[in-house]
Amino acid sequence: MQLDLELVHIRKGESFAAWRHGYPFRTVRWHYHPEYEIHLVVATSGRFYVGDHVGEFSPGQLILTGPNLPQNWISDLGSDETAPRRTEVIQFPESFIEDALQAFPEMDAARALLERSRRGILFDYRTGAKVRPLMERLTEARGVLRLGLFFEILDILVNAPNTQTLASMSLLLDMEKAEESDMNRAIAYLRENLTAPISEAEFARFTGQSPSAFSRSFKRHTGSTLVRFRNQLRIDLACKMLLTDPDAKVADLCFEVGFSNLSNFNRHFLRLKGMSPSEFRAKFAENEAVRMPA
Repeated sequence: MQLDLELVHIRKGESFAAWRHGYPFRTVRWHYHPEYEIHLVVATSGRFYVGDHVGEFSPGQLILTGPNLPQNWISDLGSDETAPRRTEVIQFPESFIEDALQAFPEMDAARALLERSRRGILFDYRTGAKVRPLMERLTEARGVLRLGLFFEILDILVNAPNTQTLASMSLLLDMEKAEESDMNRAIAYLRENLTAPISEAEFARFTGQSPSAFSRSFKRHTGSTLVRFRNQLRIDLACKMLLTDPDAKVADLCFEVGFSNLSNFNRHFLRLKGMSPSEFRAKFAENEAVRMPA
């Protein structure tokens, strides 16, 4: 699918952009930008896409996305319907947040949140309700007040309960250059041989560890077992194939990505993506079909 770069305009004398828009709007397309984004829906419902995640949104949905993460929100409105105000947006560059991290020790509490945002973070509706009046004020604020409101919003996000990480681990690995280490090399080897039935013992030998030590290291490094991690990467690969080859049959993809039977493939796909392979392809086809005028 075509991915467009959004040019974020930050006014002279300001550190970040805070604005709102309606629907339809020029940014409603499959796009990315180098800035972090806090995105709050205030009107309409529909379908949203963040990386390789697809879900449903309604008023009050709050998401934080990191740099260069593909995204789109499509409202369920008729061709002649409009929404004058659908979204409140804050966009801030990495340079601004890195300077703040270096200048203020208190900002250390936000590091983990900002790192997670590279895969997109969905907050619960209670957090969205707390943030909304602050974002509305921030859009109109000037001077030092803007900074105060921004950091108040960031503090709410840092301490928010019930958050969900959206895009897959595979997407993050594609977007970022992994640090060199035995475990990262093992993960790279896994990705290069994703469809092959390589045992955990073989991976342990690859890293010079015992099987039990490798298992512990792998889970500490990825937060997952090798089997679950490999299954997720295989499902991620299947998603890419579903999107790039509209004629590919699901039954064929199952074996191409390394699963031994179709029912097992469908079960893992449903668990990880919340829908069947055919539903996933259909929903992303809708995303490609809806392209707003510039």
